[in-house]
Amino acid sequence: MITPPAIPAIVLVRPQMGENIGAAARAMWNFGLDHMRIVAPRDGWPNPAAVAMASGAGRLLDEARLCPDLPAALEDCDYVYATTARDRDLTKPVFAPEAAMADATARITSGQRVAVLFGPERAGLENEDIARANAIISVPVNPDFPSLNLAQCVLLMGYEWQRQTSEVTLQSTDMAGTDWASGGEIEHLAKHYEERMEEAGFFFPDHKAASMKVNLRNMWSRLPLTRADVQMLHGMMRQMVRWKERD
Repeated sequence: MITPPAIPAIVLVRPQMGENIGAAARAMWNFGLDHMRIVAPRDGWPNPAAVAMASGAGRLLDEARLCPDLPAALEDCDYVYATTARDRDLTKPVFAPEAAMADATARITSGQRVAVLFGPERAGLENEDIARANAIISVPVNPDFPSLNLAQCVLLMGYEWQRQTSEVTLQSTDMAGTDWASGGEIEHLAKHYEERMEEAGFFFPDHKAASMKVNLRNMWSRLPLTRADVQMLHGMMRQMVRWKERD
């Protein structure tokens, strides 16, 4: 059995500038975080500008996992936080940075794999990205100027992570030992239901189909599902389809 990493994965989603990736690596290493995942960087990878800006944290870039899309980056994760400074029309638990890292500490202690998402520099994460997260981290910033630089946001989370791990005695949760469903298993479940419900004509009318699918994804990510839960939900859908075909 592979032991989950004792730190959260820092996932940069479609970052636009190599300099910001390098600065994020420096911010991570300031607080002992060295597990970076990079999703579809705009300027390709590897990026010389990122290496130049990393200045001492180049190892994080060498070891960073390059992912073609967000589902690939989250396939082995049990719980995911999405950072955003904007209000979202998605129902999820919302944490301040300190509370989020306290929650992440408890989850990692119980054996879960945890990730934190950071969006592109210009506009941040899209709703489709956040729908795949289990919770939101909302930073209390000036409402007249809410935009944070990518590296600044990573630095803030790293600082709160370091505070939790250095000042708090770690305690196991009541759910310790639970075999949680991974991000890949949740993604497969979501696709299974989406495909079958598409066949059944559930996504109607057409102009509402996209938002309905995002809301469905958001529901799956909000549920703390175990592998047994996922298997049962797959079985329920298969049985309903078989029953309908017999009818």
